[in-house]
Amino acid sequence: MQDASQNPAGDDKLPGLLAKLDEAATLLGESRDFAKPAKLPRVLDTARRVLLQPGGAAALETRARALEDAGVFQGSDWETPQYLLPSLTTHSLKSPDANTVVIEALSELRLLAVAKGDYVHPLISTEQAHHYLTQAMALNLWLLFGAPSEAERETQGRLAQIPRHLFHHLAERIGYEHIIDKLIEEIWRILQQRPIQVDTVKQMITQIAICQANPEIDLGVSGQGADRLVSSLFGPTQACREDPGLEVYRERLSSMDNAALQSEATGFARAMHDTGLVSAYHPVLLRHLLDHSDHLLTEALGLSSTGRDCLLCYRELVHALIRSAVHPATPQAVYGLALMLERGILYQPPVAPAMWRQLGLSLSEWSQARLNLAFGETVSPRARLLEGVLCMLGQPLGVGQGNNPTCQSARALSMWAYNDPDYLLQMVAWAARDDEIIMHFEGQAISSMESLGGVAHSLPMDLDPVSLIVVPHLDRIYAEMGRRCADREGDPHRWVNPEFHGWWSGRGFRINVDVATGMLHEVDTFLRHFYASYHPYYNGNQPLIHPQPAGIAVTDSAARFIGWHAITVLRVSLDPTDVMRIYFFNPNNDSGQDWGDGIKVSTAGHGERFGEASLPFEQFASRLYIFHYDPLERGELTQITQEEIDRVTAYLYRSWGADRVPASDLQADAGAGPRHD
Repeated sequence: MQDASQNPAGDDKLPGLLAKLDEAATLLGESRDFAKPAKLPRVLDTARRVLLQPGGAAALETRARALEDAGVFQGSDWETPQYLLPSLTTHSLKSPDANTVVIEALSELRLLAVAKGDYVHPLISTEQAHHYLTQAMALNLWLLFGAPSEAERETQGRLAQIPRHLFHHLAERIGYEHIIDKLIEEIWRILQQRPIQVDTVKQMITQIAICQANPEIDLGVSGQGADRLVSSLFGPTQACREDPGLEVYRERLSSMDNAALQSEATGFARAMHDTGLVSAYHPVLLRHLLDHSDHLLTEALGLSSTGRDCLLCYRELVHALIRSAVHPATPQAVYGLALMLERGILYQPPVAPAMWRQLGLSLSEWSQARLNLAFGETVSPRARLLEGVLCMLGQPLGVGQGNNPTCQSARALSMWAYNDPDYLLQMVAWAARDDEIIMHFEGQAISSMESLGGVAHSLPMDLDPVSLIVVPHLDRIYAEMGRRCADREGDPHRWVNPEFHGWWSGRGFRINVDVATGMLHEVDTFLRHFYASYHPYYNGNQPLIHPQPAGIAVTDSAARFIGWHAITVLRVSLDPTDVMRIYFFNPNNDSGQDWGDGIKVSTAGHGERFGEASLPFEQFASRLYIFHYDPLERGELTQITQEEIDRVTAYLYRSWGADRVPASDLQADAGAGPRHD
């Protein structure tokens, strides 16, 4: 990987900036303690400009000791590096405040100088500094391999480039071998969730392959688990093991007998289902097998008896989908097609005709331009959208909202793909062909073209093909539904969610926050209704039939409130260790999160299916603030013990509810112990 600091462009600016920095640092060092706060901004502002220049990070590394001696870190959390936590670097580096980003960068460069032995620090050893930096790099891998997201650009502007320049410099100096193992672990963690969008993961794997192939990068004993990931993309089978190129592989296929083709088909299917990733060679094989037996086709897709029967029943449709959607530039369409056949949804009467319509759909100029802008013009926009449709129908829990405030729309797409696929296909047809979606709210039509702006301030681009086309329309409709409820008492989700998501959303509604004040409201009653509606021990052991929209109060690893977020409750059941868990869909791109106070969302290892997140029932209930239910099927409120309710409220009051307790409740509970601490 090329270090950004090695690019000679802009070198002429650097010497002048460094001279100004040295002068500002000298003035800071010579000033008395009470005067330093007035001198510091000039140092940080100049350092910011240096960090934006090629070679700036290296220049600051050599000045790390002088800057610390001058007092750059004095009086701040960075003054005592032995107590710094690598996990907090992400928050600092994402900060919209320039001074926070710069002082974090200077601290990292100071520790780099210590780790390399150039700066003997009185408070932290060389080994400690090295360990800290390797952890920080592993936790911020996105800075090494990803461009700034839309959200970063929105909040940080050019500032978002500084962490990337910094981490490229750190990686070159510390060595990639120390972060590869953490990178591999992170890739597998993401792949366990089976997201639809895997371009970032493929970029990470490509970087590993580049590191492996670069003789100048010594990985040592690290990266041993990388072979499966690299081979899944660049050489899953014997005939493409050395990554010969698509044309060479195509020629090799033409001379293979049935036994060899069978081996290729099995190898590709195993790699695809192991990882959720599809090699560009896989579509070449699949298209070749269209002229052979359907038996080999089912082998290449890795289908069970369910998927095989579905393929044979809808043979012409499947062949047409492969010809139209499956290309080396759209390899994930193979995985989407395989999982769609495994779900058996083509047996639902409207789905197969809707897929034929999708195959021949004429896209509007706006839709074509959007798809080309986001994904390039390697394949036609229609093929790109068709890939997205297959992936969404095959992986309904793999939908992500990107870096956009559109969790409601992402949740709706996932819910329709999961529960009502022909409705999803209708939405796609309207949006892609007509540039308009019309939904109804309490009998009144709402047009996405006539509605005002939505929740997102700009058109989102970091989405899968279906979301890219449909979400802007859904976002405007959702916002318009909210506006029509603006003058009603209570939370608008009570009326919006059933109209927006579908008839199966429960008409019963509970919220534990007073909308006007933001304070907690009737928490005990709220929790009793939730247990009686969703917990199998209290609702007559009635499984959840349809996915239900719900709202959670998201907290960070310190259990501090971050914001409100839309999720889908999918099912409630005992996990393999007999713990009652709630399994839910989170549209935020990565469901594995630490919500503080010991609440860590699991995505694998506790009975989760691909794309599901889960928590023990009590822990989930403590972060819940809105849910829907069927008022005619509620269980018995009286059966839930106060002890269970108290355990949930203890979690709640230790986290997002800490400063939302009404004064009257505090007075009433004055002698009730430390549960509000």
